[in-house]
Amino acid sequence: AVALAHLCRESDLNAVFIQYDGLAVLMNMICSTIAAVQKEGARALHALAKKACHSFEDTTPPPPTPQVYLGEQYVNSKTLSDVSFVVEGKTFHAHRIALLASSDAFRAMFDGGYKEKEAQDVEIPNISWKVFESMMRFIYTGTVEVENDVAQELLRAADQYLLEGLKKICEHTIAKGLATDNVVDLFELADAFHAPNLQHACILYALEHHQDMVTELGVMAFYEIMKRMRDTTLAYFEKIVTSPVADGSKIVSQK
Repeated sequence: AVALAHLCRESDLNAVFIQYDGLAVLMNMICSTIAAVQKEGARALHALAKKACHSFEDTTPPPPTPQVYLGEQYVNSKTLSDVSFVVEGKTFHAHRIALLASSDAFRAMFDGGYKEKEAQDVEIPNISWKVFESMMRFIYTGTVEVENDVAQELLRAADQYLLEGLKKICEHTIAKGLATDNVVDLFELADAFHAPNLQHACILYALEHHQDMVTELGVMAFYEIMKRMRDTTLAYFEKIVTSPVADGSKIVSQK
């Protein structure tokens, strides 16, 4: 299984690693308490991910979700504004049509039985102004530059308001800051806020940087990390080795 992860053709991945249980062998290796076994298993799984054209380092922020946006000129603009949000004592002027088009969460808020439906001023108590403004900028334009200092809080907000496109941008920004001392915390963050791309980036980082993690944290710590990530790692590799990218029918560059 170790050798085949490096050598087999993309079209054979499903047969070798799913039908003949090669993936199960590698999963047992990375969950070993023996450093050398962990290392070979991690190297093999990382090679398998690269063979299937998956690498967190090569991913790029997603393009804007196809829909009509009001545009930058209406961000926090009084022009035609029909609702306002109060965040940290500041007022953000908004437009219901833009919010209704953006997510099911805002559709429920303004087109359901909630008190916000008729309100002119809506209090937002659990989000900072900077994060809220970034979220609204995404809603109005389809894109936003996510700064490192707000990326995690913005991910939480994007999950709360069901903004999948914004979540992907946040995942990309957060993944660029992965390190041996935060990979577990970021994996937990991704798990809490339904961010699979970030989870997968954490898995790939841990596999690629096995030696660094063992040196800094120890063999048993890596073992515990892999136990925590095992189910997600298994599901991820089952998906990529059976995906169109992995079977050779659609090899796509992600750069």
